[in-house]
Amino acid sequence: MKHNPSLALWALLLPFCLFACTPINNPQSTIHNPQDSVMDSTLQPFSLSACQPIDRVQPMTGLVLWPSHGSIKKYKDVIALEYSYCLPCRVVTGKVGDAIQYDWTYFENILNDIASRNHQAVIRFRYEYPGNREVDGSTRGATAVPQYIKDLEDYNETYYKCEDGPTYYADWSNTELQWFTKQFYTDFAAKYGNDSRIAFLEVGFGHWSEYHIYGTPLKIGTNFPSKEYQNEFLLHVGSVMPIPWLISIDAADGSYTSIVRTPEVMALDFGNFDDSFMHKGHEKGSGDGYNEQSWNKIGQGTRWQRGPSGGEISYYSSADQRGFLNPAGLYGVTWEEAAAKYHITFMISNDAPGSTYGTTQRFQEAGMAAGYSFTVCACRAGQGRTQLLVTNEGVAPIYRDAYFAIGSTRCAQSLKGLLPGQKVVLELPVELTASEDLHIESDYILPSQTIQFNIAD
Repeated sequence: MKHNPSLALWALLLPFCLFACTPINNPQSTIHNPQDSVMDSTLQPFSLSACQPIDRVQPMTGLVLWPSHGSIKKYKDVIALEYSYCLPCRVVTGKVGDAIQYDWTYFENILNDIASRNHQAVIRFRYEYPGNREVDGSTRGATAVPQYIKDLEDYNETYYKCEDGPTYYADWSNTELQWFTKQFYTDFAAKYGNDSRIAFLEVGFGHWSEYHIYGTPLKIGTNFPSKEYQNEFLLHVGSVMPIPWLISIDAADGSYTSIVRTPEVMALDFGNFDDSFMHKGHEKGSGDGYNEQSWNKIGQGTRWQRGPSGGEISYYSSADQRGFLNPAGLYGVTWEEAAAKYHITFMISNDAPGSTYGTTQRFQEAGMAAGYSFTVCACRAGQGRTQLLVTNEGVAPIYRDAYFAIGSTRCAQSLKGLLPGQKVVLELPVELTASEDLHIESDYILPSQTIQFNIAD
């Protein structure tokens, strides 16, 4: 279905920083460049041996299935995320004055269905999907542009029967479509920006919103938005969107965009997704290396520190989805090696269940190799306070706020942004007396989910 859409240096050690904590409800602070810190020797070592270690895929990480997957119930305990496309035309009912009119029932049903399995959603709104009949049940490749825009006299879609399938293309010369697309994300952010049912948002243009229309003659400003508008749109999303958001690595292609040549856009904290991850020619050493080069261009080696890395295992060959979990590797690279190299937080792998290597046990093992993984290296308590020395042993940071807490008292300093290999001393103004009272809280996971942590030997 999909077409062609590094290891980073660890942060340098910085001067000592001790992060004080207070019992507040919704702190919004982020760790920046923490380092190993000396704990207060006047406090007594406290054993956390009774704490349960990490034994499952953590919230907002791991392998991902579609809600419609036939084995979703069988695999529900070894994944934490589900992926869904969403259609703007299904939630927009019209426009009155300058206000877009919405009925979010369709979208609510998607979120509630996913949350019913104790999972969060990875969402992508799209206009074009080659050959797809979902918009009206009959027209192949109909756009998901709201009907009120399609009814405008100066709105004219184009059509092309490309290699991906018959496709109608949104009319990007239309000023109402340009205005609507920005306003839609403003309204979406206002309504759903802090909704714990949503983990990540993927945005973009073209086929599947993946920044390409392969097989169709490219007409910038007509069947694909102008480069100027794309930059304007991304800057707008960056200004309104609290949900961690990603764009395709295909956005590194200069024929479609000018993103990599626009410093203010590159400075945004978006992440990247790769919809043909781990295919045979993915790496520069095994083929044309288009994917790796695109990651390097738009990620610049450090984007994963600010925005999540995700995507979908390749469909170039049927062996890709069904073989990438082979512990011996696929095309000379194991899943664990690829996840570490690109600092992967989540990856869609819808065709892997039921394959030779796609067992529930392997799904859980692979999912736990993605994203963050917190470890408490030491704990000291006394004098009405508690200190924790914490590190991240995963391959990526957590991208939303999460806090160590004792009882109802949260640490003021978030775990958000704690990079792999970094350590930080956190202090809570409450003296820990029972190890089971120590836990991690986040307003951005489901009430039924838990962020676990390990205890160093």
